[in-house]
Amino acid sequence: MREFAREFIVEADGGSRGNPGPAGYGSVVIDAATGETLREVAQYIGVATNNVAEYKGLVAGLKAAHELDPDASVRVRMDSKLVVEQMSGRWKIKHPDMKPLAAEAARVFPPSQVTYEWIPREQNKHADRLANEAMDAGKRGEQWSAADSTAELDARDARAARAARQASEPSGPPGDAAAGAAKARAALAERRTPEAVPEAIPGTVPGAGAGADVRAAGNVAAAQAAAPPVGWAVPADLGAPATFVLLRHGETALTPQKRFSGSGGTDPSLSEVGRKQAERAAAAFAARGTIQAIVSSPLKRCQETAQAVAARLGLDVRVEDGLRETDFGAWEGLTFGEVRAGQPDELNAWLASPDAAPPGGESFAEVARRVSATRERLVSEYAGRTVLLVTHVTPIKTLVRLALGAPPESLFRMELSAASVSAVAYYGDGNASLRLLNDTSHLR
Repeated sequence: MREFAREFIVEADGGSRGNPGPAGYGSVVIDAATGETLREVAQYIGVATNNVAEYKGLVAGLKAAHELDPDASVRVRMDSKLVVEQMSGRWKIKHPDMKPLAAEAARVFPPSQVTYEWIPREQNKHADRLANEAMDAGKRGEQWSAADSTAELDARDARAARAARQASEPSGPPGDAAAGAAKARAALAERRTPEAVPEAIPGTVPGAGAGADVRAAGNVAAAQAAAPPVGWAVPADLGAPATFVLLRHGETALTPQKRFSGSGGTDPSLSEVGRKQAERAAAAFAARGTIQAIVSSPLKRCQETAQAVAARLGLDVRVEDGLRETDFGAWEGLTFGEVRAGQPDELNAWLASPDAAPPGGESFAEVARRVSATRERLVSEYAGRTVLLVTHVTPIKTLVRLALGAPPESLFRMELSAASVSAVAYYGDGNASLRLLNDTSHLR
């Protein structure tokens, strides 16, 4: 069996915002012996599909490794099952766009020098971040620049977090815990300041809510030594979170009258005031430049608000039924006072229990289950990205409540103005942090 002088790890990824849509790729070449990043490459490639972008990322990564040492062995790690299985020869390549790219990748190194390994998406954060940086640059009419990249810093954070978790769960003799903690401390010494965390919303605390999970009480001391608190007593950052920017729709004719307006009655459009609010929100998001995807409730007032933002950002709007407002049943179109006068017992029951529903409507407990399931699906699909969710009062309050671990009655203790912005970040360890609540500065 041939022995190679060097071994490289190539991690590659690609993405498309629309599929097909504006696309880019990212690749990183790592020294397998030392873990050192040797080369980063990324590029915006115009309109393409996810699979094309992933294949182009593979080709670019292999070429970068070949430039470093054509005689090295290469271990390719990607979260694309399609690319890994096709390049390993286990799946046939049928799509005409994939065949020439796969052939190009196969020509870079002799087949005997390259192996392919599938990895979960959370383990491919470095390449994923490079791809998103390339797409962001393309959106600005620029090409990706290594000098402006923060992907390597993100990768260091992820490595430090893994080291901290490993130190908190030693599997060997007791002395291994101290050794693991020392290694984790050394890795954490490379941490950047919290202000460098990508996708942070101005005026908020980046990274709040992330942390290493200490599972064994006997290892608490080692875990604390390995992962000193950052910011609000939070251990090491777990990489870029999935950030949900929550935009309540603009005003309708019912909004200033404070009438129940859910999903079970009429479906009002935005008023003139509401349309102006949507445009101002769109301008603010365009200036900020952090939104990577838009998801909307199916109701008209949300879709009209979402389309105003989408037109500014050049993005498509995905409709998600789980983001619809509560069905208020017989109370649709009524004011709180009118319900109090006509159905006081039913209203008191509704206020007292999340399991109580308006006559013919939906309880807050039912809404919470629906919103929670939607949240889990979207967090998985948009890991590491910043997504605008255009929705309603109850879904936004529910997402905030769940992030804070607050009781159901907290829904009645939050104020959410029309076209207000809130934000919640979701981290790889399952934690979440509230970054913003009811911001209306863009409307003034």
